[in-house]
Amino acid sequence: MVLFSPCALADETGVSFWVPGFFGSLAAAPQQPGWSLATIYYHTSVSAGGDVALAREFQIGQVPANLSARLNANVNATGDLGFVIPSYVFATPVLGGQASVSLVSAYGVVSTTLAGQLSGSLTGPGGGSIPFPPRFDSFSDTTWGFGDLVPQFALRWNAGVNNYMTYITGDIPVGAYQSNRLSNLGIGHGAIDAGGGYTYFNPATGHEFSGVLGFTYNFINTARQYQSGVDLHFDWGASQFLTKQVQVGLVGYAYKDIGCDSGSGDHVGCFRSQVFGIGPQFGYIFPLSQGLQGYINVKGYGEFGNSARPAGWNTWLTFAISPAAAAPPATSRMITK
Repeated sequence: MVLFSPCALADETGVSFWVPGFFGSLAAAPQQPGWSLATIYYHTSVSAGGDVALAREFQIGQVPANLSARLNANVNATGDLGFVIPSYVFATPVLGGQASVSLVSAYGVVSTTLAGQLSGSLTGPGGGSIPFPPRFDSFSDTTWGFGDLVPQFALRWNAGVNNYMTYITGDIPVGAYQSNRLSNLGIGHGAIDAGGGYTYFNPATGHEFSGVLGFTYNFINTARQYQSGVDLHFDWGASQFLTKQVQVGLVGYAYKDIGCDSGSGDHVGCFRSQVFGIGPQFGYIFPLSQGLQGYINVKGYGEFGNSARPAGWNTWLTFAISPAAAAPPATSRMITK
């Protein structure tokens, strides 16, 4: 079962469309045909220093575009979001694999505060500069609303203990977004993300490892004339099934910008960001009525090695309902015995 991650926010201030950790354990493993539904409660708490704070001030129009500035400040943000993710797995093979479609939608609240000392100089039309009077800035913003819609299509192939997948997803920018706000639930522009993954899963031993590599292409944000560069991300999960129902393990991710930001609204330069994260996970599978099964998963990440990007920690609790695995035929059970 794919472990979905929470949300997508604007890349131009150091937070990407792709939320690291979107894929987790068993990402490439085959699924049961039919409808499934995942719901997620997600909480995040992150902070960043002067580089991200200055990018935020340019974003909300609090400093002139021709200001060469230094901002000794901190940005702190928290988010509490609820996600609903319906998915459908097709029974008929596509290109020899198993096809699935899903749609991520969200509602919640994001709060952001920024405070610090701004200093620098203004550049004139002839290239000269004049001092900019130092000032102390303090802003805060809280936004409630719906996030963007994120559709996804995936194909999975199984070969014994080896499983392979490819996916394509993207952003439909219909969520709550204003270019002059500190806090947004939408990103204000479209994006396309694609990649592939691998899962090793041995039911006999309960060993499992998954890794998914992907790339994001961001379209221009027309409200700000800002285009984020190409992002690279790698999500992984490793777990041990102690029983057929109980799963424990680790999850992690690596994220890095490999392309520079651009556009007439880019006043902070290339602004390549990166971050790494790792943390524990616990999962439990249990039967439900009418051929369905339930799945509860809790996982969390502590972030490190960040640059030009907020970092902190995040946790989310997932509850999913999906078709239960079909029992083997009676003849197969007899042969096994």
